[in-house]
This record gives sequence, structure tokens and C-alpha cells, in this order.
Amino acid sequence: MIKKAMIMAAGVGSRLEPLSSIVPKPLVPLANVPAMDILVNHLKSFGIKDIIANTYYKAEDIKNHYNQNNYGINFCFIKEEELSGTAGGVKKCEFFFDKNEDFIVMSGDGLTDIDINEAYKSHKNSNAIATIVLKEVPNDEIHKYGIVVPDTNGYVKSFQEKPQLSEAKSNLANTGIYIFKYDIFNHIPQNTFYDFAKNVFPSLLKQGLNINTFIHKGYWSDIGSLNQYHQSNIDILNNKIKSVKAKTNITATGAFIIGNNSVISGSTSIDGYCLIGNNCSIGKNTKITNSILWDNVIISDDVMIKDSIILTGTRIEKSINHQIVSENQLKEHTIVGV
Repeated sequence: MIKKAMIMAAGVGSRLEPLSSIVPKPLVPLANVPAMDILVNHLKSFGIKDIIANTYYKAEDIKNHYNQNNYGINFCFIKEEELSGTAGGVKKCEFFFDKNEDFIVMSGDGLTDIDINEAYKSHKNSNAIATIVLKEVPNDEIHKYGIVVPDTNGYVKSFQEKPQLSEAKSNLANTGIYIFKYDIFNHIPQNTFYDFAKNVFPSLLKQGLNINTFIHKGYWSDIGSLNQYHQSNIDILNNKIKSVKAKTNITATGAFIIGNNSVISGSTSIDGYCLIGNNCSIGKNTKITNSILWDNVIISDDVMIKDSIILTGTRIEKSINHQIVSENQLKEHTIVGV
């Protein structure tokens, strides 16, 4: 089995603002749990207890979170002084891995229930230097992803970067989950901005080296936008991710989760898909619809919250609709599908 993993946690997450202005993207909560916590527990369930993460934006927040919590994991963190690309970040973690042993790389903001053992079995049987985990995506979303075209043996034939549907040769998206032989480090220069999709993988193909593919049939989501963040929370509420066990309350209109130590008035109405964080206080005659409340949120009496996201420590005293509220500042936004 795989013994060690790297989590890529250096991204700024600008498309998730203002959420990512409060916490780094890997710690944005999904069903009241930081996204990276879900990933760490998933890795642990497959016996992986040695994890390294590269950090950059709000690096101390990430490091402190894991230093203050007991996950039964041997963590190691490096801080990049300037971003060095996906491959460049992995190169800086070379010291952490053992020669002649394979390792897995995953994104800190990815949500998946991938069977790591099955992916590793495919990698070993292929004898390839690298395995890219792929996921079928709907035709109308192909243009959002890096698309991989495998040959009949499951090796990479070519790549397409966010092609239009009319030009796409595949509907298989690169999930950013990779399994590598240690030899991959020979193909990444030191102290250079280097990317797997743009630099490493095309170079491997030019050298005639095989890149294996593994098609993941289960759940995968790249939490890179507000819409996708909202959808990922709904997917958890609908129990679509095998790796996430949430205590969900099912209703006629959807589902909701209430965090620890939160006080909800008996006259509160919760409709659609809602998440209420820890230590929240919800007043009388309130109505919450299709909204996400982070921790320590206070909602006054007679308030309606609809299609909104309320960030940590905010007090709401008037009704809001389609808003993100951060430090009592309103920002209008639109969530597709609600």
C-alpha cells in the first residue's frame, strides 16, 4: 500500500473570495468540517499516516490548525516564499519521500471518495512513472477542465486544456490526483516554476515514457468556486460522498445539519439545504432557506436568510437574500441553481 502522501495546500483561492479571505481554501468548511480534514481522514482510512503539505497563503493558519488537533497523523509542512507551480511544489517535498517507494499527491481543496488501493493497484500493474486519476464530466462542463485522452491500453495519448465540446476528444477530466514513482523527481527541475499539466506530463510523453490513467467512478469535486462550494455542501447533505459521514436531518424540502452547541429557537423554520455551524444562536420566528452559516453566527429574531453564506462570527439583524456576509459587510452573489 501507499505509505506517504502530499497535499497541495498553497493556492490562494481567489475564486472563493470572500470565503478565502477569512480562511485558507483548504480550511473552508464543508458540512462544518474543514475540507482538508475530510481529505486527511480519507487518506488515514487507507493506512496513510505520513503526510506533507506545501503552504503559501495563510500558511500559519493551516499549520496551526493541525498542530492544535490530534489526527493521528505525522504531519510535515513546508512554506513556499513564492508559488512554484504544482510540480514545483512537489519538488520541494522530495526530501520527505523514500526512494524506490510510490506516493500519492492530492489537492487540499478536493472532495472525493476515491478508492486509493484500487488506484494504486492500477498504477503498479501499469509500471508507469505516473498515474493520473480521471473523472468523467458532463459534456456541458468539459470546457472547465484539463481533459485527458487515453489510448486503448489506458496510457495517456494526449492532453487538451479546457477544450470546447466540439473540439474535445474525451470527457475525462484530470482530477489533480496523482500517484508517482520516486523517479518523477528526476523530471522536475529545482527552484523553477513548473507545472504537471503544462510541463512535466508533456515532457514525459516526448521522452516516450508511459503515463497511466485510472478512471474514478465515484465522487469528485474541485471546490474552486462559490457555486461549486455550495453544490459540494448539498452533495454531502444528500449523502453522495462515501468518505463523509454526516449527521443529516432530512426534511420534505431538503436536508440540514446543525453543529455542536448551537441554539435554535423552536419557532425557526429551516427549508431547502442548509448548514448551521457550531456555537450559533438563531432567534425566534426566523426562516433560513438554502443557506450556509459558519461557526459563531448570531441571527436576531424575525429575520429571513435566503440563498446566502454567513461567515464566522457575524451577527445578522435584518433579512438578507443572495448575500455573503463577512465581518458584517454584505456582498451580493449568485449561486447557480437556487
